[in-house]
Formats: sequence, C-alpha cells, structure tokens
Amino acid sequence: MHVRAGILLACLAVTLSPPARAEPAPPSRDIARARQDVRARTQELARAGVALAEAQARLEELAAEAGRRVEAYNGELVRLRRAQEAHDQALARLASADAEVERARQPVAALAAQAYGGMWRSHAFPVMDGGDHDGYLHRVGTLRQLGGERAAVLSRMRDAQTVAAILRTQAARAHAARQAAADAAAQAKADAQKAVARQRRETRTLTAERDTLQRRVDTARDRADLLARKRAGRFRIPLSRGSGLGDRAANWALTQLGKPYLWAAAGPGSYDCSGLTMRAWERAGVRLDHWTGTQWTSGPHVPLHLLRRGDLLFFGHDRNDPRTIHHVGMYVGRGLMVHAPQTGDVVRVAPIWRRDLVGATRPLQRVG
Repeated sequence: MHVRAGILLACLAVTLSPPARAEPAPPSRDIARARQDVRARTQELARAGVALAEAQARLEELAAEAGRRVEAYNGELVRLRRAQEAHDQALARLASADAEVERARQPVAALAAQAYGGMWRSHAFPVMDGGDHDGYLHRVGTLRQLGGERAAVLSRMRDAQTVAAILRTQAARAHAARQAAADAAAQAKADAQKAVARQRRETRTLTAERDTLQRRVDTARDRADLLARKRAGRFRIPLSRGSGLGDRAANWALTQLGKPYLWAAAGPGSYDCSGLTMRAWERAGVRLDHWTGTQWTSGPHVPLHLLRRGDLLFFGHDRNDPRTIHHVGMYVGRGLMVHAPQTGDVVRVAPIWRRDLVGATRPLQRVG
C-alpha cells in the first residue's frame, strides 16, 4: 500500500512539474571560424584598399611632377624660339645700320682725300690775292657752299653711327636674352630628365606593389560587381561625322591611340600631352604652341557642362597660375578624353573626372 502510494505520488510529481527548458547549443567551431574569416577578409580589404590608394596617389604625384617639369621645358623652348627670333631681327637691323654707316663714310673719305690733295688750298689762296671785288665774293660763296656740304656729309655719317650704336646695344641685349633663354631651357631639360628618370625608377616598384594590392582588393570584393563595373566602362568611342574644328581635332587624336608617350615629343610616332593636342588642332587648321601654358590661354575658358569635342582639358593645382598646369587632354564626348598620360604609357581614352581638373579651353572658338 505504501509502495503504491509512493509510486503514485512520484508520477503525479512528474506530471505536474513544468518541463525543463533546454539550454542553447554552443556555436559550432565551423560557424565561429567562418565569422573570423569574414572579419579577416573585411580587415584585409580595408588594409589593402588604403595601401592601394596610397600607392596610386604616389604614382599620380610622380606623374604630376614629371608632367610639370616636362611642360616647364616645353615653355622654355617656346621662350627660346621667341628670343632667337628677336635676336635674328636685331642682327638684321644692325647689319642694315652698319651698311648705312659705310655708305655715309664714303663721301667723308672723299672729302678727306680732297682736303689732303690741296683742293681746299686751291680755293682758299685765291681769296687772298689781288683779284677784283666781284671775284672775291664769288670765291667766298664757293667756300661757304663747300663747307656746308661737308658739314651735311659729316652729319649724315654721325647720325648713321648713332643709330648703329643704338642697334648694336639692342642686339647685345637680344643676344643676352637668347643666351639666358637657352640656359633656362637647358636647366628645364635637365630637371625634366631627372623627374622622368625618378618617375620611371619608382614607378616600376610602385606599379608592382599596386598590382599586387589590386589583386588582393579584387579577391576580397564581389567579383560579379567588379566585372559589371568594368564592362560598363568599356565601350568604343565612335568618330563624329561633324564638320566642326573640334570634331576634326578629336577625330584625328583618336587615330593616334596606342602610340607611346615620350616627353617633349610631338609625333608622328610618339607624343607628350601638349604635343598630341598641338598636332590634333594643327590638323584642324589652328596653330598652338607645344606648351600647356599657352594652350590654356589659346581661347575662351569653357564651363564643364558646355564641353564640346575637341575642347582642351587642363589638370594642375591653380587655374590662375599656368605654371602649375602639368597635363592636358582633349574631350571626345561621353565624359571622356583622349590624352598621352605619362612615361611608360600610351595614348589612350580615359574619364575626364580627376581631382586635379582645373578647367577647359576651346581654341579660337566661341562658347555656347
């Protein structure tokens, strides 16, 4: 009896007691490892992205410095050409003045020969002889006329010598200016060579580092998204059928794609940035200097929302100081430009939107 009661009470206790809650199972090692991998990949992407940005910024800095030096050299060549032209003109004026001095000297030499030959004595002594009064006055008038002619001859020679002296001074100054321009061009060339050599030297290491970082970033990213964005950026730039000067310049520039960059080059096998734009506008019948400094002022500045094909796009630090402009490209439409980028690269099409874009110019054309 007591046994049955105990069993019954035990059963009731089990039946009436609330069920015990199951404790949550601890996360598996696989899930924890996956979470760690995600965090690691995220951190790796962040580190690789920062390092990639730094490497790219350094490459852009090297390219910008080399571009500034190359364009400074192009500018000095323009100044040297102008100084040479001024010197040539000064020498031509001086040669003409020296010839005039020689022409003025010949009558003076003839007068001197006549004086030493006794002509003046033959006219002077009869004045003192005993001739009549009318003869005396005639001889005095003759002497005065001869004296006036001699004074005029001497005056012409002195004037010619004065002009020649002035022009000789101007020629000397022009020579000094040409020499200074030649020295400046030589120094600018040396600076450009150093900058380009440094760019080449450091670019090899930085490019390898950048490519490695890019692969790391690409691996960490969504490959499908990356490929989609790459495909969106790859489309052919058609040649325009327009007849405007800008279309002609842009169409010709696009025929030069793939040709190598070479600093201070202006075709036909290679170009630097201002050499390419100069030749392109030359094909449209517009003459530009081989220098971003004067290309920037070759026409009205164009608002970026009014860009047309052929407009020149400039890159630098200060739109008010042409010396800081280190690169130029040509707008070809669709937010793209054709340009000769830098040493080791080729003429290519690229987006215009860069952080150092300072403005645009339309050579010798009206805006609107």
